[in-house]
Amino acid sequence: MNTSILAEIITIGDEILYGQITDTNTRFISAELDKIGIKTIRKSSVGDQKEKILEILKEAESRANVIIMTGGLGPTKDDITKHTLAEYFNCELKLNQEALADVTQFFIQIGRELTETNRSQAFLPENCTFISNKFGTAPAMWFENNGKIFVSLPGVPKEMEGLMKTEILQRLKSFFNTPIFYHKFIRTIGIGESYLADKITDWEDELPSHIKLAYLPSSGQVRLRLTASGDDEEKLKMDVETEINKLLPLISENVYGFNNEEIESAIGKLLIEKGKTLSIAESCTGGYTSHLITKVVGCSKYYAGSVVAYDNKIKISALGVSTDTINQYGAVSEETVKEMAEGIRKKFGTDIGIADTGIAGPDGGTDEKPVGTVWLAYADGEKTIAKKVQFLRQRELNINLTSNALLNMLRLILIEKR
Repeated sequence: MNTSILAEIITIGDEILYGQITDTNTRFISAELDKIGIKTIRKSSVGDQKEKILEILKEAESRANVIIMTGGLGPTKDDITKHTLAEYFNCELKLNQEALADVTQFFIQIGRELTETNRSQAFLPENCTFISNKFGTAPAMWFENNGKIFVSLPGVPKEMEGLMKTEILQRLKSFFNTPIFYHKFIRTIGIGESYLADKITDWEDELPSHIKLAYLPSSGQVRLRLTASGDDEEKLKMDVETEINKLLPLISENVYGFNNEEIESAIGKLLIEKGKTLSIAESCTGGYTSHLITKVVGCSKYYAGSVVAYDNKIKISALGVSTDTINQYGAVSEETVKEMAEGIRKKFGTDIGIADTGIAGPDGGTDEKPVGTVWLAYADGEKTIAKKVQFLRQRELNINLTSNALLNMLRLILIEKR
């Protein structure tokens, strides 16, 4: 079994290079190829220039086993992919009767006349395999050359995705007898990538050779991706679970979920499990934490509402923060954030109130309280806990990091790690 089938994806069209449309095709194609054990090693974009397309095709063929192209298959003169492929494979464009029948039927169905321009879409390089497009008028083309596969697909995402799912992926699996790749993601929060790597280095060093680890950091979180390869999917799943069971005791405090689970979903499950309700007082996050919570379907079971108390007057009037507290300690302080958390809990009658206040930036800081200074708080009627964190100078990033930190603080208290 070949375990190193490599792919290159080429998007064709001036509109992509000019930034007039967003290329979503390469992301979709690489993700689908990964599922069948084909690794994408490069993604390229090229304009509607024959010489440049020929050049990049030659380069791609030298690197990859599979070359997938999207775009340039329309009926107009600026769509030159078919002509370029015919030249690359040293053949002529000829009328393909299957393609003609397809495009004719398409126009009959929509009640329009088949023009000569549209009829031209049925002319294909004579040595390609025609693949019917049930999602549009431009057919897909499959070429085999020196053990390499070239696939040309329409650039319209709906058409490309339909063809990939119904035709191309199965053909590639059959041609290459691809291995099985099984992925599982471990979601961590509250620990940086380098610190996480240090904690699990011995475990990582002892991973079996058919299981690989990747670190995928984002703001406030790190995903660990375990990828197992082989020919028995059930065994791969068991092997990955065995390794995860070894890992969890090392970082249990930082793991909140797996695969596609987000921190807000994990929080929702914990609140339901504990039978607790939540309200939120936000200052520097401007409602972002509440936005995350309300993304979760069914959050009304535990979430009551929030107050965005950006101005000190709102902290005082809506949350009951003492004027003396703000005057003596400032809006960004342990004392103020505690009163915010206690105030929101009482205002909405929830079991738990959480709050944040800080200096998001990029200006507004002082020597004592630089940009990125944030206070977080939790209150449940029995105890009130506050925590100071220091972030960076980028406003949007600080908002994201603060929300992650506040939700993680709540998570740790709910699982009794604080």
